[in-house]
Parts: sequence; structure tokens; C-alpha cells
Amino acid sequence: MVRFSIVSKIIGQLLFLEAAMMMVCLVMAICYREDDVMAFLISMVFTVCGGLVFKFYGRNAGNELNRREAYLVVALIWVVFCAFGMLPLLISGYVPSVTDAYFETMSGFTTTGATIIDDVECLPHTILFWRSLTHWIGGLGIVFFTIAILPSVVGGSIKVFAAESTGPMQTKMHPRLSTDAKWIWMVYLAITAACVLSFRVAGMGLFDSVCYSMSIAGTGGFATHNDSLAHFGSPAIEYIGTLFQFLAGMNFTLIYVVLFKGQIKKLFINSEFKLYCWVIAVSTALIAYFLVSRSGYELDDAVRHALFQTVTFITTTGMFSDDAGLWPHFTWVVLGFCMFIGSCAGSTSGGFKCIRGVMVLKIIRNELRQILHPNAVLPIKINRQNIQMSHVPSLLAFFVTYILICLFASTVIILSGVDDTNSITIALSSISNVGPALGKTIGPTMSWSSLPEGVKWLCSLLMLIGRLEIMTVLVLFTRGFWKEN
Repeated sequence: MVRFSIVSKIIGQLLFLEAAMMMVCLVMAICYREDDVMAFLISMVFTVCGGLVFKFYGRNAGNELNRREAYLVVALIWVVFCAFGMLPLLISGYVPSVTDAYFETMSGFTTTGATIIDDVECLPHTILFWRSLTHWIGGLGIVFFTIAILPSVVGGSIKVFAAESTGPMQTKMHPRLSTDAKWIWMVYLAITAACVLSFRVAGMGLFDSVCYSMSIAGTGGFATHNDSLAHFGSPAIEYIGTLFQFLAGMNFTLIYVVLFKGQIKKLFINSEFKLYCWVIAVSTALIAYFLVSRSGYELDDAVRHALFQTVTFITTTGMFSDDAGLWPHFTWVVLGFCMFIGSCAGSTSGGFKCIRGVMVLKIIRNELRQILHPNAVLPIKINRQNIQMSHVPSLLAFFVTYILICLFASTVIILSGVDDTNSITIALSSISNVGPALGKTIGPTMSWSSLPEGVKWLCSLLMLIGRLEIMTVLVLFTRGFWKEN
């Protein structure tokens, strides 16, 4: 049985954290003396009041969650965070529509990066910072962030971690999950800080460096300029962006083991990391070839843009250094595959995840061997370790559900009047938390403001489903979830 009082109590506690984030933005708004000071002040007051209401309802609740409550907390907190997180956009008047404001905020927290704002350069500094901050907090997960800094707030942390984490398997580095969370956040902070410093050395201003670094570390894609990193016209900045997007797409546990434990060998035997690198290398080579042969690019420009767009799509960041919507259509197929496969589990990126790709390839290989050797026992090994066979049905269920949701969403979007190519890539982009679409109507450099309202709400739902790895959300709609036994 689900105890709504404990769910309400934890949501209330987490809303105070969101109010603290708004307070940081309020201080920034006062420093910049722009017209969004009252918007953040009012939003902070509303968020604190909301937190108090939720806390009051759960005042007599304990602090230990069962499995069902953990899944409900994780799903609801993303919905509630976005509901309060959209207030600065609404109250300031820069996004006057509730639909658009919720879409923008959900896109931020889920690190999708699709925007409905046609001209982001007209926004005040603090609104731009708030958009990037939602990426940064949502990158590793709202509840995971809480486990790292306030482990006592979320009881049953392991169940919550299982509900919010990405990938089919979770690797623990320490006996205590809160210690794991702290170390992973240290890696996250190190990537963000190094990215800020690198951008500053390359000539980018401090404000832009911080905003772009938070978006890149969270693999989100919100930018402070309409033409993203292409605004700077600097190959150095583009290569820096490529490098840190690549790092943000790696498994943070692997980065921790390599950097802090000195176990460099694990980098070269990691099957997921090898597939991640191979997909990037092959995709970059294919796109660069077509840019040189079909679009007349110089080789160095072709390689730079091909590498940047491949990395930004596979890590589901969604920034751009060039307009891929004008590239040969075959490159769209390659980028579409990158959107689908995603990067590594345990990173801030979305998509199917390379670890699942490795599992699928090994299952196919074993099936081919089984034809020749019917009586052979063929285990699935990843990183020299046997994978439990119980993971195989879960993998197939995830894959089929992923495809079915994409097909259903694409059909609905087509029926709403959007062209076929855009409909397919919008659905895939939303559920994979990528951001850009591929097409003529809504290209990779365009906003999604022209979409019908119903489609925007559908995309918001797809972003949430994709960020929480599908099953965490879908299980809430089953009858068995709400039964007492």
C-alpha cells in the first residue's frame, strides 16, 4: 500500500532545495539589476509555501520508503519540481504560456534542451542562468543530488537510486550509497569546473562559461545565444565543447575509478566505453566524408563539425556548431542513430545507452553460435563478468517499449499536422532527451515554439519517461502498483 503522507513529506523537503536554488538566482538578479528580481522572489515564496504544505500533510510520516513509494516519489518530484520551476518564466512574462513554461522547464530538468523560446538573447542573465542550472541539477538526478548532500532526507535511498538511475545495472563503489553519491558529484563538479576554466582560457566570458559548462556537464544543451557555440566562431571553443560533452557521456563511476583509483586498465577493457568510442569514430568518419564529397566542406571543417555534431547527438546534449538540417540526408540517418543509442549508463545523457547496445550485440552473437552448437551454454559477459540472465528479459522489454512509444508518439504528432521527418525525430529527441530535431520545418537550430499545444504536453511527458528510463513512469499506470498486496 502506498503511504501518501511520506511521499508528501519528502516532496516538501525537496521543494526547499528548489527554493534555495531560486534564492541563488534571486541574489544574481539583484546584482545584475534586471527586471526579473520580483519574478524570482515571488517564485521562491510560492515554492517555500508549497514545501510547507507538503511537509504539513506528511508531518506524522516516518522516513523509510518501500519500493512503490520510492518509484512514486521519483516520478512525482520531477513533475512537481517542473511545476514550481516554471514560475520564474511565467511571472517574469518572458514565457507567458503555462504550456510553454512547463515544456521549457521539463526540457531543462530532464536535460533535453529543446526550447520554445525563439530569441534567448533577449532574456535577462538570471533567467538564462536558471535554465542552465535546471540542466545541471537534473543531470545526475534531483533525488540523487539530495542523497549526496542530505542523505537523511530520503529514506530507502537504495530503492530511490534504483528508480532514478540510468542503465540496466548499477555499480556500487562504496558500501554506503551516500558516499557513492558524493564521489560521483565530485567527478561532476570537476568536469564542470574544468570546462569553465577551459572556456575562459579560450576567450569566453565568465557568465557564458558557467552557463555553457553547466549545460554541457548535464548534457542538456540550453545556450545563452541563439546559435549556440557557433556564436563564438572559434574552433578552440568547439573542440573544448566536444571534449567535455564526450566526458559527460562517459560512465561517471568509470571516470572515478580511472582518475581517483588510478585503474587506467579498466578504461580499455570496458565494453561499453569501447562501443561508445567506436560509434563516435565511425559516425564522424561517415558524416565528414559526405560533408566533403556532397557539400563541399574543407576537410578540417568537415571533421570538426562532424565530430562536434556526432558527440553532441550521442551524448544527447544537443548543442550545435553548424546547421545539420542543411547537411545531406544520409547524415540525418547517422545522427538519428546517435540520438537513439545515446552514450554510457551512469552518465548524464539519455538514449538507449551503449551498455544495452553491447548486451544486444552479445545476445545476437550467442544466438548465431547456438544455431551451430545447440547444446552449448553461452553466458553473456560484459567487462569479463557474467551478466545474470534475468537482465535479458528486462532489456528486451525496455527495447520493445522504447520503440512502441516512439512509434505511437510519432503517429500522434503526424496526425497533429507536423511533417513525417520532424514527427519521428521530435518523438525520438524527446524520449532520448536530445533536444534538436532533424527536418526542414523544425531543424536542429530552431525552437519548437510552432508545435501545437497538445504536442508540447506529449513531448513533456516523453521527456519525463525518457529521463526516468520508461519503466519507472509506466509502472505507475499499472493496476498492480496500486493494489494493497
